[in-house]
Amino acid sequence: MKLALRELVRKPGRFVTATVILTLIAVLLMFLGGLLDGLLRLSTGAIRAQSADAIVYSDASQSSFLRSRIEADDRAAIESADGVDEVGGLGVVLLGARVPDNGPRDLANVAVWGYELPPTGVPEPPGPGEAYADELLQADGVEIGDELLIGPARTPITVVGWVTDTAYNGSGGLWADLETWRGVLAENRPDAVLADDVVQALAISGPGDPADVVAAADAANDGTYALTIDDAISAIPGVDEQSGTFNQILGVTVVIALVVIALFFALLTVERTALYGVLKAIGARSRTIFGGLVVQATAVTLIASAIAGVLVVVLDLLIPPGSIPLYVSVGRILLSVVLLLIAAVIGSAFSLRRVLRVDPASALGN
Repeated sequence: MKLALRELVRKPGRFVTATVILTLIAVLLMFLGGLLDGLLRLSTGAIRAQSADAIVYSDASQSSFLRSRIEADDRAAIESADGVDEVGGLGVVLLGARVPDNGPRDLANVAVWGYELPPTGVPEPPGPGEAYADELLQADGVEIGDELLIGPARTPITVVGWVTDTAYNGSGGLWADLETWRGVLAENRPDAVLADDVVQALAISGPGDPADVVAAADAANDGTYALTIDDAISAIPGVDEQSGTFNQILGVTVVIALVVIALFFALLTVERTALYGVLKAIGARSRTIFGGLVVQATAVTLIASAIAGVLVVVLDLLIPPGSIPLYVSVGRILLSVVLLLIAAVIGSAFSLRRVLRVDPASALGN
């Protein structure tokens, strides 16, 4: 293994091609992973932020807030259920917002939420006509104190503070009290007007684990059903399909890295046949020689991954906010490195058979 590392130091040019190709593959892997994470954050932030254990929908809603209607009787039944401690109304409407100093057609996509139980990172409901805005809306020029005109009715809402990672379906969240939300809904979606005691969904919590809270809510009322937060996220249209598609692409990228490493070290092994013959003639074991290949493959992959990580971070800094939903995290970079290292070990293993077949006498004779 020392010999393998020494070769890396003394003859780095031999490994430049593999390092460059692996760097490009690593950049692609990290970028696609960051793009997936960014898209998921834009779609699911408002649900992930919920501090409740579960969300209750009406039976005919198909897990959609816009289709769901929770009547007062339904709420009363769930509030009286054993195993449910907290119940809060929840609703959302997706609209465009006119931002001060922006053009008349330069609208910001907003999800106006009405809530009672504050999600994680969101304060208690603000006063009438006010809302906390997701930091995503800063890219649209929104500032604290701005009066946004929501929807075709131009309903005014004043931004009184910032919250983080609460986007929904690609729209920045505006978190208001239920009355403000009902007013926005009534003025801009007359076909979806709700009575004062009706909400789209309920956020519920209990002393048990989320599955117990769901079971308690389902048993308490026939006209509704509950989902844990994780299940509610999966129920958002397109989330699972998006994740599945991107994960398939990421898997193919890892396979390409494996093939590149396998081909490179297979060719390298052919070139070194005579060298391996000499090493075996002086007592080196096949596993020692193969171990050197694995060390070199791992080292090349780590170098390529380090360069790629820096490039992706720089790329993330250069991309204007709000243009591409790229979210670069340490976890995603580390996961990409681990996948590439696994590919490196498996790819280099394809050279094991050739190493085992090297005969010292034949190699030296050739």
